[in-house]
Amino acid sequence: MEITVLVQTTDKAFEILEKARDEARELLYSSAKLTSETKSLVEKKEARAIFSDARQKRLAIRNFIITTFVLFAFWILLSGRFDAFHLILGIICTLLVSYLSHDLLFANIRVGDIRIRARRFFAAAPWFLGQIFSANLHVAYLALSPKMPIDPQIIRFKTKLESDISWVALANSITLTPGTITMDIREGEFFVHALDRKVAYDLNTGEMEDKIAHVFMEADHIYIQDVLDVARIFGALK
Repeated sequence: MEITVLVQTTDKAFEILEKARDEARELLYSSAKLTSETKSLVEKKEARAIFSDARQKRLAIRNFIITTFVLFAFWILLSGRFDAFHLILGIICTLLVSYLSHDLLFANIRVGDIRIRARRFFAAAPWFLGQIFSANLHVAYLALSPKMPIDPQIIRFKTKLESDISWVALANSITLTPGTITMDIREGEFFVHALDRKVAYDLNTGEMEDKIAHVFMEADHIYIQDVLDVARIFGALK
């Protein structure tokens, strides 16, 4: 009887050891598979990071070259000098400025087609010129009126624009329009000096901000033309 119990106990122990061995083998296989998958995932991420870095470098070089050409063209246009001294000085200045700010002009291009921005800029230019002309007339009226009905005030408003280049464009547009001057920008909040209430009201309508948002394709401002432009690009990609 004792021998039978001993044999049964031994068989049970061997069964338990066999089961433990199988479980350990499955655990080792699962661990090896997980390690292999993790290694493959890490390798894929590293490869993607390498390609992403290479793409970012190519974009940075492209933006640097385009910015240099644009700034040098403006240098020639504004200076009107074509002698060696001014041309060399212009090249040095444009290279330096492009190196420091080449990521400003082409930052956050959502659709990837710079031609859309250029087309919208030239389409919006007559409106901006019209605003400058009408503001000149209004400031001339204030200056020539015997009572000089000016009412200077400081306007504060939070812009819906997202990118730095959009903020710069809005600030310069406000300053270029007679009667208003951009004093400061703090985390998207503009501080503007307005000559009187009419000028302040015209600015508070947000029309200028919408125009700039349309040019730079900002996300908070959706236009039908945005949808048409995107549809045209995706149609071309197909």
